[in-house]
Amino acid sequence: MTIAPTLTTERLILRAHRPEEFEEYADFWNQEELMRFGGGEPPSREQTWARFLRYTGMWHHLGFGFFAIEERGSGRFVGEAGFLDSHRDMNPTTEGTLETGWVISPPFQGKGYATEAIRAAIAWADRTFADRRMTCIIVPENTPSLRVAEKVGFHRIGETYYKGGMNVMLERWK
Repeated sequence: MTIAPTLTTERLILRAHRPEEFEEYADFWNQEELMRFGGGEPPSREQTWARFLRYTGMWHHLGFGFFAIEERGSGRFVGEAGFLDSHRDMNPTTEGTLETGWVISPPFQGKGYATEAIRAAIAWADRTFADRRMTCIIVPENTPSLRVAEKVGFHRIGETYYKGGMNVMLERWK
């Protein structure tokens, strides 16, 4: 069993999600602006709970997962970032890779938090899973996330169709 490590950057703390924070987490995923590039409608409370538990399960069974991102100065939850293996129904697939992702609450976007957080997560993964390929999928209209991906060393390898839309597929090797 693996428990998420705690990573600290200049402005952020990346740590395990905590059950007592679920209401705040549900509010986070209920922001319509957040869902602009993530499927359109905010997930139901039940779907959000399943996501919350999925991340804990990934740490437990796979040794990696998503981190909650906390602003160091204020202690506020600002988003999440990390790795998953979702066995997505798409081709080409990300299965077997460290699929990398990040999402920052709209009030905290534009401050460089996504880049700072994912750099810390990638540094941890490079030490822990040195031989694992990293991938990510991003909708083409999400230019801020495409810029973050480029900044942390991802490069475009093609496109993949997922949940009714085309996504850019990117990869990163250590």
